[in-house]
Amino acid sequence: MPKRAERLKELEEDILYPDAGLPDNLFRGIRIVDGTKVMVKAVHRESRELDIIRFLSSPAMRRQPMNHCIPVLDLIDAPEDDIAFIVMEQWSSHLIINDAPCCLQLFLSAVRQCIEHCLFMHMHQIAHLDISIRNVLTDHQGHYAYIDFELSRRFDASDARVSGRRGTELPPECGHEAFYDPYKVDVWALAILILRACKLTGFCIPELIELVKPMLYDDPAQRPSMELIMHAFNHMTSSISPQRLLMIPHFC
Repeated sequence: MPKRAERLKELEEDILYPDAGLPDNLFRGIRIVDGTKVMVKAVHRESRELDIIRFLSSPAMRRQPMNHCIPVLDLIDAPEDDIAFIVMEQWSSHLIINDAPCCLQLFLSAVRQCIEHCLFMHMHQIAHLDISIRNVLTDHQGHYAYIDFELSRRFDASDARVSGRRGTELPPECGHEAFYDPYKVDVWALAILILRACKLTGFCIPELIELVKPMLYDDPAQRPSMELIMHAFNHMTSSISPQRLLMIPHFC
């Protein structure tokens, strides 16, 4: 038997190998029982990320229709290494498939899920703190979800404050204020995400652009809450005719 084959035979069957193109703590895999493609993420056992994922993936939270988290299939504890493995369905970062049919209705459904998920987190005193278009995945079955809760925080009080410059889409207050409202950071970042999605898809509809404008006020106190944004979005979509919902994109 060649030396390489002998070496492979000696390796433990459950060892995790580096996956090209992924961070060191992410691994692709396949669930043997049904062939489901999975993503495995290694995190510290005491990390905020694991605490938030465990909370959002609890049975009570999974039953909530506004909870758009990627389904977590298992949480594996490895106390000897002080880490845990989050096993979740493998979704795609390719938000647009070139040959897939798309219309305004499908686009607004994706935007709705982004708004709902952010509102759901805020309702449970969680700020994502790194909302961006690169942190949205899809299963290509009409479902969208935020990922990467490494910077996220779960608070005990509604008047939460954070400090530091972290995240992808940073509002003005992150550069000059010692402490600021984490929920209004999410509002700003969500506005940027929506604008980037409009540009990417070609659905630059005036009503949505107007909805986003107050989310980008320099003064965070003037930005609307996620509840108000959800209300405004529902009002906006209710005024769009069925014929218009079937329109195809016109790139900006």
